[in-house]
Amino acid sequence: MTIEIYESNLVNNLYKLWNRLCSGSYFPASVKRVDIPKLDGSLRPLGIPTIEDRIAQMVVKQQLEPKLEKIFHPDSYGYRPNKSAIDAVRQAEKRCQDRMWVVDLDIKGFFENIDHSLLLKALDKHNDRKWVTLYVKRWLTASVQHKDGTLEKRTHGTPQGGVISPLLANLFLHYVLDAWLNRERVSIPFERYADDALYHCRHPWEAERLLKALKKRLNECGLEAHPDKTKIVYCKNSNRKEKYPVICFDFLGFQFKPRKSRNKKGQIFTAFSPSMSPKAFKRIKDRIRQRNIINWVTRTPMDIAKALNPSIRGWLNYYGHFGRKDGVYLLSRYLDQVLMLWARKRYKRFNRSYRKSGSFINKLRKQARYLFAHWNMAVG
Repeated sequence: MTIEIYESNLVNNLYKLWNRLCSGSYFPASVKRVDIPKLDGSLRPLGIPTIEDRIAQMVVKQQLEPKLEKIFHPDSYGYRPNKSAIDAVRQAEKRCQDRMWVVDLDIKGFFENIDHSLLLKALDKHNDRKWVTLYVKRWLTASVQHKDGTLEKRTHGTPQGGVISPLLANLFLHYVLDAWLNRERVSIPFERYADDALYHCRHPWEAERLLKALKKRLNECGLEAHPDKTKIVYCKNSNRKEKYPVICFDFLGFQFKPRKSRNKKGQIFTAFSPSMSPKAFKRIKDRIRQRNIINWVTRTPMDIAKALNPSIRGWLNYYGHFGRKDGVYLLSRYLDQVLMLWARKRYKRFNRSYRKSGSFINKLRKQARYLFAHWNMAVG
């Protein structure tokens, strides 16, 4: 059922759903399994609930979220009101300046491996409404429907794609990691966004000991640190000149590494700072290629700008917060190259000349500075 069909008889549909929720006769439908390709070649399984299940999950989320927000750690940023990925990256940048060692933690297959009994135990601690627990149990155990129509029973995990899944995931990791860390090692600051977390240490031995403890803690709770993505990183800069094999990490689409920078006096120094990661840049390039803009030969520059600007603004607004000279400049150059290739196919007078098409785009950029979103964004 589409949203349009559901809305065509909205009042009646919502009344029926409310009646089932109140009587306890509501049972969720199977969750649709959709596999999204990741950059490393693997697949990320998403579970898409039906429209009615999403509405019901939102009802429960609105009941739970105000209570859970009171106990969540301030350095947990993922899927929370008034917090963002940029907040987490900004905090990480500050702490990398103060502490030279970082434990970069990534949990392998987190959403698919959440222990239901531990999650419900944490839920019962903050929820006194039996109907909330009842429906959370039913959502957790709802079967998964694969592309070929086969159904699979689920005994662990919560579908990544459900409305309530991020809140339940945060509750689970609050007790697995955040509350545990405060209880065991109060002096180690961190930033966590869902299952990606950074822990800032002053000494290498402190980082090694923490990493060992984190792995043990995850295993106790039915989880596993990703063997390839979890690592200890040395935040190297002009004042930190020790040798260490790992001096960079990726976090929320940004790569932290030593970079040449300039202070207010114009002096060059090395800072450990974030900018758009190569993986994020590749992802954007792939999305642009998939749109096959080069072959839009029947469209005008205004048509292309109208189609691309929402995405361009989103990329620039996100990645423009850090490392503008690196990330934003690189993105702007690539977008202009795509437009040059389009112009070579669109206008026969260029005779497929890269120089002539480049001159055309540069001239258009001067004449219509506001046409494409990246043309009007200064890089500094």
